[in-house]
Amino acid sequence: MSTAAALRAPSLARRLASSLYELLILSAVLLIATFPFLALVGDATFGWRRHLLQAYVLLVAGAYLVRFWTHGGQTLAMKTWRIRLVRDDGGPVSLGRAIHRYLLAVLGTAAAGLGFAWALIDRDRQFLHDRLAGTALVPVE
Repeated sequence: MSTAAALRAPSLARRLASSLYELLILSAVLLIATFPFLALVGDATFGWRRHLLQAYVLLVAGAYLVRFWTHGGQTLAMKTWRIRLVRDDGGPVSLGRAIHRYLLAVLGTAAAGLGFAWALIDRDRQFLHDRLAGTALVPVE
């Protein structure tokens, strides 16, 4: 990212607020999406059904996020907090790059949130998954 873009990076507090709001919205989406799964599969509290449910939830969450990131660069929470996802050169995010970012974010979350903590030391205050995927969160003017 350029120096000018780094100066305009959204604050960590703003991105945290957006993430918490996103978590609420995504929880509702996943709750609704889980009903048909459970109707088809039945009890998914243990065994292979539990693993299938976990994979399904990751797939639904990924589809939701990737869809919005590739169509305007903003989820509902990002629109509310006036944050947009762009390529690190400022262009729109492609499908492949959005999927790459999502998978890296899942890994960063699974690693005790270290991918998000990276923003505390990153020169542009970007998350590790953004740095590796070639994306950036920027404010919407």
